[in-house]
Amino acid sequence: MPDPVPEHYASPAEKDRILGEIRETKAPHWNLTRRQLCDLELILNGAFHPLSGFLGPLDYRSVLQSGRLRDGTLWPIPVVLDIPESLAERLQPGMLLELRESEGIPVAALEVETLDRPDHLEEALQVFGTEDRMHPGVRYLLESTHPVHVSGVLRGLTPPPHYDFRPLRLTPNALRAKFDALGWRRVIAFQTRNPLHRAHVELTFCAAREHEANLLLHPSVGLTRPGDVDAYTRVRCYERVLTHYPAATTFLALLPLAMRMGGPREVLLHMIIRKNFGASHFIVGRDHAGPGRDRRGEPFYPPFAAREAALAASAEIGIEVVPFDEMVYAPRRGQYVEAAELAPGEESLTLSGTELRRRLALGLEIPEWFSYPEVIQELRRSHPPLSKRGFVIFLTGLSGAGKSTIAHVVTERLLELGTRPVTLLDGDHVRRMLSSELGFSREHRDLHIQRLGFVAAEIAKSGGVAICAPIAPYAETRRAVRAEVESRLAGFIEVFVSTPLRTCEARDRKGLYARARAGLIPDFTGVSDPYEVPENPDLDLDTTRMTPEEAAQRIMLKLEHLGYLGPSHPG
Repeated sequence: MPDPVPEHYASPAEKDRILGEIRETKAPHWNLTRRQLCDLELILNGAFHPLSGFLGPLDYRSVLQSGRLRDGTLWPIPVVLDIPESLAERLQPGMLLELRESEGIPVAALEVETLDRPDHLEEALQVFGTEDRMHPGVRYLLESTHPVHVSGVLRGLTPPPHYDFRPLRLTPNALRAKFDALGWRRVIAFQTRNPLHRAHVELTFCAAREHEANLLLHPSVGLTRPGDVDAYTRVRCYERVLTHYPAATTFLALLPLAMRMGGPREVLLHMIIRKNFGASHFIVGRDHAGPGRDRRGEPFYPPFAAREAALAASAEIGIEVVPFDEMVYAPRRGQYVEAAELAPGEESLTLSGTELRRRLALGLEIPEWFSYPEVIQELRRSHPPLSKRGFVIFLTGLSGAGKSTIAHVVTERLLELGTRPVTLLDGDHVRRMLSSELGFSREHRDLHIQRLGFVAAEIAKSGGVAICAPIAPYAETRRAVRAEVESRLAGFIEVFVSTPLRTCEARDRKGLYARARAGLIPDFTGVSDPYEVPENPDLDLDTTRMTPEEAAQRIMLKLEHLGYLGPSHPG
């Protein structure tokens, strides 16, 4: 077996010493984000070898500019620990920073050496080649990343805990040992972030046969692209598909990687990781780790850019690239072939991910040639038709625009249908229950909307309807709520109640606008604080032109158009 990759966990004695120092000095702590926790795990277990910690400023800037660490070692993607300014102000070189997972368990300690305030826009341009927020990596970087990078000596205290699919979660050294015990010398790895369908199975079969190699199915189960099938469903699908592979030459293991969807740069990271896990070959398909399309509808990267980058770096990384073209179904032959192998004019069939999601959403047939019945069964179980999914109606607009009245009418209409449980989240009562300790600063208003969004998402996740009617003046916060809801496979319908300010002021029975204009209420939306108008709401309703009942009916028609309202009288 090749030499093991270095792991970066403290010995039992060192762990006791570090924890003792944390207690004695009352060291500050940081609860890692999901991405940071994924990155930390792969640093500590050696999957990110040669990294032994988060990048410092010199390595970070070198990676941006050249895709290499400052010593010249190939490393394509920045892996950093970003923290808020409020925490950075409490840190000094030499201090310990305790790193915790979401439940408060200490998983690592970092001895602070440097604090850096990078230019995230520069990083977007250097790493992803664009500042377009349609790119999921750019959007995360510009909207979800904290402003300060902290780096220093990192020591693992305990592996981040996992309670799901434990037999499939092997570290690089554990998987290498497994390969050695099985006598596997040639291992071809396949990266996926989607369920495996027949085309993927045929592709991997062809690659393994052609190279006389064993097959490692190594899907990413950390953060992937927004809108992807959730990791639990994907793993159940992998387990079902595994029965179609020869057991003696196929192995399934999970990788807690937070993908950046970085195309040509990301494929190099995937190759480095698989080399560390003991693979000798790596499959690279068309548009590997592609982020989709930009605002103009064009792909962010040329279709073969990732493949070309992988082939160019293959020898340096030490893993052989197995390039594959798109696999299509040739009905005349009754089998899958590479698109390049089709005869001129020969018919071929494909089903895009978008079309698959549409068919699942509408409960339509999915052809047998596309996937296996057991995979489709799993997908239908976790992706029921829209008529059975929960959703959130999010009304936003100025105070006095008519949001609450419309929300009450829609609530009554949906309760009348009786197809789902309905919860109205509006008014002073909800604010008292969720945010009684908060004021009305921008920070506190954002936090209240985030809490509201979390509750609404949980309701919708369980198949219910949540109707929210806050002012929600900031576009970034509304986007965050949408992402929270949609991450739970629930619908989000944004309704902009666009009643003009002058009408809202004329309706103001409480005198709030008058008091705000007199300077008695600071940061009042529409007067002393801006309202950011939604760019692309699902509905735009101006209550100077319609009654609340008419506005509510517009919402009901939109729900029907989108597919959320099934038959009122089944059978």
